[in-house]
Amino acid sequence: MDIGNLAGKAGELVGEHGDKIEDAAEKVGEFVKEKFGHAEQVDMAVDKLKELIPDPPADSTATP
Repeated sequence: MDIGNLAGKAGELVGEHGDKIEDAAEKVGEFVKEKFGHAEQVDMAVDKLKELIPDPPADSTATP
């Protein structure tokens, strides 16, 4: 598998499961704050990571 295909697949997975990645980032952030402190810096890092994760595409089958 070449790097382009791998990057494409990773992008697809992030797009599909961004909500789970954001939840995991929050949990890791809470753990790090409890273990090491530096709450402000950890919160900033978690927020920055969440900004990098794209919103999921709108589901065309969902009813409003």
